[in-house]
Amino acid sequence: SKQGIVALACAGDKKSMALAEVNCETDFVAKTDAFVKFTDDAAKTALAGGNIEEVLADDYKMLLPKTGENVKIRRSERYALEGTGVLSGYIHMGGKIGVLLDVVSDVVNDAVMEMAENVCMQIAALKPLYVSDAEVSAEYLEKEKAILKAQIMNDPKESKKPEKVIDGMITGRIKKELKEICLVDQVYVKAEDGKQTVNQYVQSVAKQKGCKAAVTEFLRFETGEGLQKREEDFAAEVAKQVGN
Repeated sequence: SKQGIVALACAGDKKSMALAEVNCETDFVAKTDAFVKFTDDAAKTALAGGNIEEVLADDYKMLLPKTGENVKIRRSERYALEGTGVLSGYIHMGGKIGVLLDVVSDVVNDAVMEMAENVCMQIAALKPLYVSDAEVSAEYLEKEKAILKAQIMNDPKESKKPEKVIDGMITGRIKKELKEICLVDQVYVKAEDGKQTVNQYVQSVAKQKGCKAAVTEFLRFETGEGLQKREEDFAAEVAKQVGN
């Protein structure tokens, strides 16, 4: 069930949006009209705040014999605009990736909406994990530092360096990683100079339009994401139990 579709539903006033992911076994089924309609209905149900399994129970029962595959309603989430700003949504590769983005702005116009759409495409392409490094937990950082230190100590050349140098190497690599996984610190994909960050791009648009703007949160769904790892973990657990 690693195939499937992510669908986007949007309220007419664009003050609320929802994403829903439904998985199937083959790309062939994912492209059928029945499966596409069901996934769209799942997103619309999520947008309305309904329980997808309950609201679409009859449709789901009818869908299974049509597809002849294991179909799973995997996840859904709804964003609602609070205060002044823009909600933006984006579907990439025919439903392989879906993005929701919330941008706070005291002015809403075409330029701000276009900026939000561009940031959505950035999220789809470069798959950040956080909005900024302020969201990264100390636990995550300590874990990454431990991994990096282990890699350095296993390298015959690097392990001989002074401890201060090794600590500096680890700090530098962590900073580099944070720039890759934190949205506002990523290099903006359309940056003309190849250096402008997403935050600098957002602020440049805001400055041009005489407003304040900031990315507050985002959501990125990719079909089948994480399923392979869970299957591997489950297989390892079963093997362990059999071994015992």
